[in-house]
Amino acid sequence: MNKLLKHVLLIAALAIPVYSANAADIGISAQDTQALIQKNENVLFLDVRDPIEIMFIGFTDAVDINIPYLMVDRSQWDDKKKRFRLYQNPDFIAQVKAALTAKGLGDDATIITMCRSGSERGLPSAEFLKKNGFKNARYVVHGFQGDSLKEGEKSGFRIKNGWQNEGLLWGAKPNPEKIYRTDR
Repeated sequence: MNKLLKHVLLIAALAIPVYSANAADIGISAQDTQALIQKNENVLFLDVRDPIEIMFIGFTDAVDINIPYLMVDRSQWDDKKKRFRLYQNPDFIAQVKAALTAKGLGDDATIITMCRSGSERGLPSAEFLKKNGFKNARYVVHGFQGDSLKEGEKSGFRIKNGWQNEGLLWGAKPNPEKIYRTDR
């Protein structure tokens, strides 16, 4: 019986998603992010989504700038994930430094990153910033669009939390001065 219990516990442990040990420490809610921005604190607020995603999902002008952390390679398909391959923006750190300078902030500023849901790009980009010397990097926990419902009539729809669902300002069209562009 003891051996069976250990086996069951091991299987259960493997089914639990693994998150960074400091995810709770660097996570911040959309509401708290908005409050920091309104106080005009020492904050740089980044949307780290690919700009094409922003075009289809929406944007908040509360962000200072869109600097993608992961970008879409439309020339390579990922069969396992059923999507185009994502690769890390090789200029991410340099672009963040430039955005800090443009806003008159130093490396000690609070940098808050936001992706669609907080998990695939928000948390990893904040951790990457921390590893590269930005000790006050954080991420919006449920991102721009939030979590999808697991049950019910609207199962699968991202209407649970996140910037878009918490009554914060957003729109369907990105600000051309803030969106990541390669044409200038």
